[in-house]
Amino acid sequence: MTSFDVQQVREQFPILQQQINGHPLVYLDSAATAHKPECVLQAMLDFYRTDNANVHRSAHTLAGRATQKFEQARQRVADFLHAQFCDEIIWTRGTTEAINLVAQSWGRQTLQAGDEVLVSAMEHHANLVTWQQIAKQTGAQLRIIPLLTNGDLDIQAYQAMLSPNTKMVALVHVSNVLGTVNPVAEVVRLAKQIGALTLIDGAQAVAHAPVDVQALGCDFYAFSGHKVYGPTGIGVLYGRREMLAQLPPWQFGGEMIKQVSYTESEFNLPPLRFEAGTPAIAEAVGLSAALDFVCQQQAAGAETYQQQLLQQLMTGLQQINGVTIVGQPKQRQGVVSIVLDQTHHHDVCQLLDAQGIAVRSGHHCAMPLLNSLGLAGTLRISLGVYNNKTEIDLFLQALHQALELLND
Repeated sequence: MTSFDVQQVREQFPILQQQINGHPLVYLDSAATAHKPECVLQAMLDFYRTDNANVHRSAHTLAGRATQKFEQARQRVADFLHAQFCDEIIWTRGTTEAINLVAQSWGRQTLQAGDEVLVSAMEHHANLVTWQQIAKQTGAQLRIIPLLTNGDLDIQAYQAMLSPNTKMVALVHVSNVLGTVNPVAEVVRLAKQIGALTLIDGAQAVAHAPVDVQALGCDFYAFSGHKVYGPTGIGVLYGRREMLAQLPPWQFGGEMIKQVSYTESEFNLPPLRFEAGTPAIAEAVGLSAALDFVCQQQAAGAETYQQQLLQQLMTGLQQINGVTIVGQPKQRQGVVSIVLDQTHHHDVCQLLDAQGIAVRSGHHCAMPLLNSLGLAGTLRISLGVYNNKTEIDLFLQALHQALELLND
């Protein structure tokens, strides 16, 4: 292991200091939602205690302070993603809403019969269903980029699918089922050659490694606050400034307007054009604190530490009879899914919970992927910055015992 001080990290998470069913909590479900460090909780509490007011709407002192913190949070996100401009950051409720924003705003005004949208076979429903439905509404065709047998994206097949008809390539950065890290920069480069736009679903990526949207070259990048140790109900859409300037609003109301009469409305410039209504102000402040936390941990060696922990988990799983790891991608982050011989994943999940171990069972909002693999569901183990070697050992031991009990 690295010199990364996981115990010091764990002490910052109040929720971990508890027992579940008489056992210390072992939380291995961070891909669903990550826990929140004290700095995030305190930032939100401080906002509500001292600065609570609506933003951009008044000249009084509290409104000024709230607006300043809100816009500082936007700048924090821009810095975190290495965006060129602060106004390229749009607040949403999460990755799902961010993808829907692009589909409803860009897709509805642009796509038509004969156009093609490419997504991969490993997409979360948030990316797959959104483009599936927009394609149906506009007459465009949704095409699925296949995977190699190891769970990697088939780049050769992808390259062959690209054509002048390709208008959008929407791709997950890291699979929430397989843990596959997609070659996003290469995907974007190839899409650019034929003039297609690119949207990257970064929900599972941002917590595990730095992201530079300028280096990736993508047109849009989306992620959720709660996956990166921040609050629920807040998310981000990064969009290149020149792209956002071309897009119409997709929701209407206050904040996103410049002038209104009874018959006409003039809309604000981005990003406010896409932020109708009162935003999640405290959540944005909390997300800013979460990104500070993440950057501190990355600087301390969290990425290397988590990869070593992942390798410990993989090695241990390979040594348990009756366990098969789903996918063997060349590069994996944060997530391992397994299937169990003659044992249902939900039964094992319940037995693990009885020992205070939280993992996820089911289809993980990726039903078409699992169907293509001939699976009804998997047991998914996902890591956070607060997990340690002892927890991995406890999980592996409990899994072995559960399988012995169920197979007797």
